[in-house]
Amino acid sequence: MGNGDQQHQFPLSISNPFNFHLQSNHVFHLFIFVIVLPLGFLTCLYLKSFSFTSLATSFSTSPLTSSLPQPLIPPPPPPISLPPLEEQELLAHNMTDKELLRRASLMVPEVVHGVPKVAFMFLTKGPLPLAPLWEKFFKGHQGFYSIYVHAHPSFNDSTPEDSVFHGRRIPSQAVYWGTSTMIDAERRLLANALLDFSNQRFVLLSESCIPLFNFKAIYSHLMDSKQSFLGCFDDPRKPGRGRYNPKMFPIINITNWRKGSQWFEVHRELAIHIVSDSKYYPVFLRHCLPPCYLDEHYFPTLVNIRFPELNSKRSITWVDWSRGGPHPAKFGWGDITDEFLNQIRFGSRCLNNGNATSMCFLFARKFLPSALEPLLRVYPLLLGFDP
Repeated sequence: MGNGDQQHQFPLSISNPFNFHLQSNHVFHLFIFVIVLPLGFLTCLYLKSFSFTSLATSFSTSPLTSSLPQPLIPPPPPPISLPPLEEQELLAHNMTDKELLRRASLMVPEVVHGVPKVAFMFLTKGPLPLAPLWEKFFKGHQGFYSIYVHAHPSFNDSTPEDSVFHGRRIPSQAVYWGTSTMIDAERRLLANALLDFSNQRFVLLSESCIPLFNFKAIYSHLMDSKQSFLGCFDDPRKPGRGRYNPKMFPIINITNWRKGSQWFEVHRELAIHIVSDSKYYPVFLRHCLPPCYLDEHYFPTLVNIRFPELNSKRSITWVDWSRGGPHPAKFGWGDITDEFLNQIRFGSRCLNNGNATSMCFLFARKFLPSALEPLLRVYPLLLGFDP
């Protein structure tokens, strides 16, 4: 090996400063390995067996710390509970019909809280001449019913403040017989009534309607009924199928075409379906023109196509067509007797929840203002009203 390949060898002595530094580093590393590492291992074992939970508990319960602000992390705030809207607030809205129908179509409660109510919806031109009779009907049953009145917007209401009808008018528009404005008004009434979750049954009435039983009987009958009461039948005559417009096909087939009374009673599920309809109503608007009348055909046809299982196919509002003509018979002072009213109340047979009954009609129509006085005389004995 040549001299150029030789490496300098330094003896391991303290006389060499560089070698002494290497020796010091080796000793220091050995010290770390032998002494410090075991101490760290023992410390980990100790900490693992120590209960910080017990320490925190003893600290929080000790006399010295009980007076300190507790806790350091504040608890979550309680949930905010908004008070339910009062009935009067539900009526005082400025929604358009489109906004109202959309909102009502979403009012499907998962659970009904409180007492279920019947919504009595009055479609009227102006005053309610038979209001004193209805006042007696509703007396003593607050909380079991709601009242909604759709009158002409120009009508000046002078209802006394102590009346059940006071403040019960909904935002309305003009209604003209035989036009789509009647359907708009009925859907408007339904939509307003649906805003109250407590309303479970919905009755459409006019200013000429009277109750045929007391409140308890009518309320129990409606709440116990599984189906709605909306007249629906296939009329092969000219006033029935003869009003069908072939331009409605294919959305509406003549085999689905139905006729019925506009004075209906429906439960909440069907009411929501009615206000939600945006498929069939536009077809009626375009193609059901006089002598086709929407109020006689729209609801029966809609329900027959979409929800026949929800309907009993009959109305619970009695009316007399036996005298012929385009309008039903009217009843005044001389018509009001016990026999006349009992014939309406119990003179028919029908099915309710699959069982035969004579309680087929709960309301009757076309009673003139002159019938009020004899009705007030007869009804306390007949229906159990307070005199």
